Amino acid sequence: FEQHLEQAIARIPALANTGVKKMINGPESFTPDGNFILGRANECENMFVGAGFNAFGIASGGGAGWVLADWVMSGEAPLDLWVVDIRRFSGLHKDRQWVNQRTLEAYGKHYTVGFPHEEYESGRRRLTSPLYDRLTKQGAVFGSKLGWEYAMGRQNLFDAVGEEHKHVREHVGVFDQTSFAKYEMCGRDASEALEWICANRVARDVGKLTYTQLLNSRGGIEADLTVARIADDHFYIVTGTGFRSHDFGWIKEHLPKGSDLCFNDITETMSTLSVMGPKARDVLSSATSADVSNLAFPFGAVREIEIAGHKLWALRVTYVGELGWELHMPIAATSDVYECLMGLGVTQHIRPVGYRALESLRLEKCYRAWGSDITPNDTPFEAGLGWAVKLRSGLQFMGRDALEAVAASPLKKSFVGFSVDDANAVLVGRETILRNGVFAGYLTSGGFGYSVEKPLGFGYVRHAEGVTADYLLSGRYELVIANEAKPARISLEPFLDPQNLRVKV
Repeated sequence: FEQHLEQAIARIPALANTGVKKMINGPESFTPDGNFILGRANECENMFVGAGFNAFGIASGGGAGWVLADWVMSGEAPLDLWVVDIRRFSGLHKDRQWVNQRTLEAYGKHYTVGFPHEEYESGRRRLTSPLYDRLTKQGAVFGSKLGWEYAMGRQNLFDAVGEEHKHVREHVGVFDQTSFAKYEMCGRDASEALEWICANRVARDVGKLTYTQLLNSRGGIEADLTVARIADDHFYIVTGTGFRSHDFGWIKEHLPKGSDLCFNDITETMSTLSVMGPKARDVLSSATSADVSNLAFPFGAVREIEIAGHKLWALRVTYVGELGWELHMPIAATSDVYECLMGLGVTQHIRPVGYRALESLRLEKCYRAWGSDITPNDTPFEAGLGWAVKLRSGLQFMGRDALEAVAASPLKKSFVGFSVDDANAVLVGRETILRNGVFAGYLTSGGFGYSVEKPLGFGYVRHAEGVTADYLLSGRYELVIANEAKPARISLEPFLDPQNLRVKV
């Protein structure tokens, strides 16, 4: 404590002669993930929380007080606060026994080294897919996210993930993505409300699917998700597992007052199986009588089809850079549909694939992940996602004024990809980016691209005087990996199939 006391005396000299009269050690408040809690609670209107500081209350108090006060006054966080946002939690965290077990483990990790991809061991199997036992028998290794158990590949992680990655690129894989957060919005004013909340055009024809961001007043990306219009007054919204409470709360808070609509979270009533790979159409056409040809079922479409006697929604979309569909169905239909796909897909060499392979596949295509690659601090133009913004439409939407100002000025940072020729380099994200030997930013994601056989990473290159393509391409780049600067190649387009020929075939 001496170093802290010396600094305190320098600021308040009287402390040198005060003496210690009494010292009290009291209980500290800890949370299930070791991060404190700030922000607006979904359960109560206009209720803000600042709590659970995990022994960092004094150190974090000033900053936490500032951002919380700003949040209360303006109605939105002044910067990216996702790691401490109360809406990273869900209904799972109302289970006091689960919270007790997980918090004790988090407390034990308070001063330990945080290893990449380390998994908690407590409170597991709290939420599982209907396919959990079946996938376990097939050799799946599981992790967890917001309580959901995740298939992460097999043992000997690197080689096993590489095999799954290659299989999806050459044949077809099935991803159990039941943990996706899923919402429904219905009613006369649903389309108008979504057009205000979403940066992209979502009130398209029935049967259309749209990728869009939700923006704050600064033009920063508060969420990215897909919106499917399945009837004139009925929309189906899908977002990431960990963002279930956050995205639901953001949408609910920004619905126009007095709107005639109904907005519900239906996550645990629906499951999702994604069929991805060049043979995906062959498998799907064998399992359904519906026409899944490219003409009848183009990319960005949603159709109701039937598989194994169950009606489900098929969304033509991909996160791996291959031909693919997400199949969304009632939870009770999951096992029947899975067995049908696996049985009929034998000749196409179908197999279940885990999330580590999904991560590797999306890196090669430069698909962004919210919370790391895109955050409330990043605008779509900085993130290279300006194509998904409806500025030219003339329609009003949340964040439009801020984006118009950004579009009229030079970008101060730009999202780019990097590859490293040293195949043994390990990128996990947060590595420093050097341009001509000078700090220029840091990686937001990192991993290995098995198809291109190189370590890959994403990040923002910053330059106060403006970032252009010429500026980016004219630099010499290095990534600082474990304190060693390694040469890196910059890329302004996906590392694999930049024309999207595999996706839209």
